[in-house]
Amino acid sequence: MSNIIYIGKKIPPYKKTIEVSSDKSLSIRTILLASQAMGISKISNLLQSDDVLNTLKTIKKLGINYKKKRNFFEINGYGLDGFKKKNITINAGNSGTLARLILGLLVKNKSKIKIIGDKSLSKRDFSRVTEPLKLFGANIKTKKNSLPVEIEGSEFLRPINYFENKGSAQCKSAVMFAAMNTPGITTISAKKSRNHTELLFKHLKIPIKIKFKNNRDLIEVKGLSQFKSFCYDVPGDISSSAFFIVLTLLSEKSKIKIKRINVNDSRIGIIKILNKMNSNIILKNKRTYKGEKIADIHVQSKKNLISINCPSSLNSAAIDEFLVIFLVAAKAKGVSKFNNLGELNKKESPRLNVAIKFLKMIGIKVTKKKDNIKIFGNPDLFLKGKYCVKNFLKDHRVFMMSCIAAVTFGGEWRIHNKDSINSSFPKFLKILKNLGADIK
Repeated sequence: MSNIIYIGKKIPPYKKTIEVSSDKSLSIRTILLASQAMGISKISNLLQSDDVLNTLKTIKKLGINYKKKRNFFEINGYGLDGFKKKNITINAGNSGTLARLILGLLVKNKSKIKIIGDKSLSKRDFSRVTEPLKLFGANIKTKKNSLPVEIEGSEFLRPINYFENKGSAQCKSAVMFAAMNTPGITTISAKKSRNHTELLFKHLKIPIKIKFKNNRDLIEVKGLSQFKSFCYDVPGDISSSAFFIVLTLLSEKSKIKIKRINVNDSRIGIIKILNKMNSNIILKNKRTYKGEKIADIHVQSKKNLISINCPSSLNSAAIDEFLVIFLVAAKAKGVSKFNNLGELNKKESPRLNVAIKFLKMIGIKVTKKKDNIKIFGNPDLFLKGKYCVKNFLKDHRVFMMSCIAAVTFGGEWRIHNKDSINSSFPKFLKILKNLGADIK
C-alpha cells in the first residue's frame, strides 16, 4: 500500500459533530503512573497510537502486566520501584514523552536499562532531562546528549532543587517522577508549561505542593509515598482538535463541534491566539474531570481574519499547534509576528524551519531573525500549482498540517509518509474524509 496521499480539491462546506483522538499526554502519563500504583488501575478511552502502544510495551518489558478489556485497559502495578525486569532495551519509537518520562521512573532501578528510539527521536536533546536526573544519584550515559541513553539507578537517591527554564512539561515531569522514588522533598522552580502531571499527582494524593510566584510554578514533591490504583477516562486531545479548528476557520460556510476535549488552561493557547485573530471559537458544556477542564469546542468558518503580534507568554500553551496557527496567519490580513519559538526546532522535526520552508513554497512571504518570525498574510490566498511535501523526518504534525493546507488553499498535492500519523492520531484521515475531503 502506498505511503503517499494525493489531494486535488478543496473541501466542500460541512456542518458536523466529531470526536477526535484521546489526549496523548494524558494517555502516556496515566499508563506510567498506573505502573507505579498499588493494585489494578483501569484506564478508559486510552489513545491507541504508536506512542501510547510503545508505552504499554515499555511497562510490560519492565514487568508490569496489563490487559485490554472492551473499551478500557487494566494495569497491574506493584507500587513505587515496582519494575522487575533488568538489563533490557526499551524502544520509545518516536515518543519524546515516553523516553524522557520513563527515565524519571528508572532512577531507583539498580540494573542497566537502555533507551533507544527512531531516527527523529535520536536527533533530539536528552541532556535537558539526563542532567537533573544525574543529580538524584542515577548513573546515566548518553551518545552526545542524544539517544541511546543508558541508565543505572541507585538506592542512595537524594532530593534536588531543580530550576526549569525551557517551559518543557517533559523535563518537569521527568524530575517529578524521579522525586516520587526519592526520600525527602524535591523542589522545582518551573517556567509555565503543561500541568497534567501536577493534576494527576493531586488526584492520586501523591504529596505535592504548588505555588505561583514571579511568573513561575514552585513545586514541592515529597517522595516515597505509595499511592493506590485508580480509574481514569481520558478526554479528547486539543492538539488533535487543532487541525479541525483551523480547517473549519479556513473553509467556506462550515461549522464543527468537537466533543469532550481537554481544555486545560495550559493547553488552550491555540484558542486564545486564534480568537485574537478575529475567529470566534467557543467552549460549551464546560466541566471538570479529576482536575482537568473539559468542554465541547464550537467553531465556524471566518472571513476577515487579522494578523497578530503573538504574546510569547502563550508559546508553551500552543507549542504543538503553531504549525496550523501559521496557516491561519498565512490567510490573515496584515503581518503576524511570533517570537521566541526556538523550542519548535527541538520537536520531532525542526518545525520552525520546516514551517518557514512550507509557507514560502505556497507563496507566503516569511522573514526570520533568530527565533522570531514574521508572516505576511494574504487574505486572497488560492493555490493552483502542484506541491510536494516530503523529507520532514516523518513528523506527524507536518503531515497533518500539509493536509489542512491542501484542502483549504487549493492546488494539487502529493504528501508523503502517511503512516506518520500513527504515532499520535491514526483516525485523522478517516475524519477528514468523513467531513468531505477528497483524498486518494
